[in-house]
Amino acid sequence: MKSNYKNIFTPLTIKNMTMRNRIMMTPMGTNYGEQTGEMSFLHIDYYTERAKGGVGLIMVENASVDSPLGSNGTTQIRIDHDNYMPRFFKLCETLHAHGACVGVQLNHAGASAQSKRTNMQPVSASDIPSKAGGEIPRPLKVEEIYEIVKKYGEAAARAQACGFDCVEIHAGHSYLLSQFMSPTTNKRTDEFGGCPENRARFTKLVVEEVRKQVGPMFPIFVRISADELMEGGNTLEDTLELLSYFQEEVDAFDVSAGLNGSLQFQIDANYLKDGWRSYMAKAVKEKYNKPCVTMGNIRDPRVADDILDRGDADIIGMGRGLIADPHWVKKVATGREDEIRKCISCNVGCAGNRIGVNRPIRCTVNPTVNSGFDYKKKKVNKPCNVIVIGGGTAGLEAACTAAEVGCTTFLFEKNDHLGGLAVEISKIPDKKRLRDFPDYLVNRASKLTNLFIFKGQEATLPLIKALHPNIIVNSTGSNPLLPPIKGLHDHIDKEGSKVASITGMINHLADYPEDCTGKKVVVVGGGAVGLDVVEYFAPKGAQVSIVEMMPQIGKDLDPVSKCGTNTLMREHHVNQMTNTALCEVKSDAFTVKVDGEEKDLPFDYGFVCLGMRANAPVLDEIREAFADTNVEIVNIGDSVRARRIIDGVQEGHNILNVLADHEYL
Repeated sequence: MKSNYKNIFTPLTIKNMTMRNRIMMTPMGTNYGEQTGEMSFLHIDYYTERAKGGVGLIMVENASVDSPLGSNGTTQIRIDHDNYMPRFFKLCETLHAHGACVGVQLNHAGASAQSKRTNMQPVSASDIPSKAGGEIPRPLKVEEIYEIVKKYGEAAARAQACGFDCVEIHAGHSYLLSQFMSPTTNKRTDEFGGCPENRARFTKLVVEEVRKQVGPMFPIFVRISADELMEGGNTLEDTLELLSYFQEEVDAFDVSAGLNGSLQFQIDANYLKDGWRSYMAKAVKEKYNKPCVTMGNIRDPRVADDILDRGDADIIGMGRGLIADPHWVKKVATGREDEIRKCISCNVGCAGNRIGVNRPIRCTVNPTVNSGFDYKKKKVNKPCNVIVIGGGTAGLEAACTAAEVGCTTFLFEKNDHLGGLAVEISKIPDKKRLRDFPDYLVNRASKLTNLFIFKGQEATLPLIKALHPNIIVNSTGSNPLLPPIKGLHDHIDKEGSKVASITGMINHLADYPEDCTGKKVVVVGGGAVGLDVVEYFAPKGAQVSIVEMMPQIGKDLDPVSKCGTNTLMREHHVNQMTNTALCEVKSDAFTVKVDGEEKDLPFDYGFVCLGMRANAPVLDEIREAFADTNVEIVNIGDSVRARRIIDGVQEGHNILNVLADHEYL
């Protein structure tokens, strides 16, 4: 089938590299590297899956040019020694065999390195941390700057010898070169500080050294934070001037945005529109007439094609979108857009795992980040009836996976629609991207002829028995947690009441005024759900207070959401009350206890968001009824314990392990 998107599928030649299409996988850390800094075979599988999926250029995650001093992360790959070349060669050979071009990003972390991991004080332009509360670095001496310049050149030469088609120099995102270019971190008074020309000097030297080492025909990309989106940082206009000092030997600009302190614009928050950054690439392209990459929540192929059609950019960068669906390109090329598993920009499994808690990356919507769609090649070897109770995201993943390997599968959902809590939360305007995932699952389910779905139907015991199940999956989700606090049950979600749960709020979104100036909003509960309410009302002008019993608000948020939420609360003067307990719910006030004293917090709208609790109404009855049989009963998702979508989806996909354990696979 011929694609409708001619711009995406037009080849592009830069120097001696020709990309088969205009999609570039942007460099994203994975924590898949070996402890030595060598690329692992897990890594190679991960990138190979994206090459198989049709990506034009894969830009491999940042490789350290100077370890341990410049290392970023605990298992970052390295390119500062010849030892690492054989595995890189294997990677290039494999990806080329699947038609992809491949580059590698060269990086020095500077002040973004951590002494607890490197046993060395980090270095930077000046003694200013790369983020609030970060470690104080020591300023580099001039001779050290020239030594690092040489290391970039040597790293590029290694990359070229390994078979990479290009290299990318990372000069953005609060890493070393960015720390020199940004006035927020560069307070030097020598030839590497002060005026734009001096702040750009380090990057200029690096670009020139790389060019000297790789020759005239090898493409050099430079990644920049075109707008740092921070007070006192470089604006787009400032960056356009900085580029003038080193653009000559650059073949393409990878036009990103943001620093550590504006992480929600660097690793895009979910409320930012598809392609929101393309104006930055357009400005760079118009000024310097060089190929530019743009990125920024681009999930919709129409948006990607339009950006290329307008000439805002020449290459579409996709990062998390290709973690979520490694075959995005192939699906667009063959007219299967409805099958794209779109990234929902939740930042939980990727940034949350890697940056937040130093784990390898995972994905909320893709439980098979490394192995792709290989599981579909497995088929059951004998008849197997699977019953799934509950059609939320966990139940749908279980039902689809079981059906895809050949089980006769029945799904019961008591509501008249599928998708569970994800569909409800997606009704909040800034959370609408979340809806893409249940929509994908419902579409996936609709194409499976051996999956039978019953909506508006309770799963009763006689019904379950009549279907002769071999495996029963309970996935009945969770309900708002409502502890026995005085007045809470009398007021919450009652007709005419000012007190609501998150579901009560969602059901009445149309009733809240667009302008809430002068309205008092009090939210009890400082977790993700309570913060969803804060993020809805604070920009509308309401006087918002958030109450949390623990010492910290948003403790379990991923780093991107945390950065964005903290910025929003600061900008809208949200009153944050930690170590504060809810004692009583009144019709127009919450009585709370703080520092041993009780006080009333009056409100126009009050919300109690104390989390969710598991809801498994039929599980005990089913276990008892099938106790003396060989029927396997599995409980998954929030009906085990209220958690995040990622946990339930992974457990749903793990139906494959249950099938294997019972010798169906």
